[in-house]
Amino acid sequence: GLGKLKKKHRDARMGRNPATGESISIPAKTVVKFTVAKAAKDAIL
Repeated sequence: GLGKLKKKHRDARMGRNPATGESISIPAKTVVKFTVAKAAKDAIL
């Protein structure tokens, strides 16, 4: 296969609106993380 898909939890954090400079709260969420398999990486490089 090409790699693995894993669920990763991201904690809540403070961010900034680049247009206004206003601080905003970014809520906690679960994201999908892709890790490339060693065999696929070796085949490309």
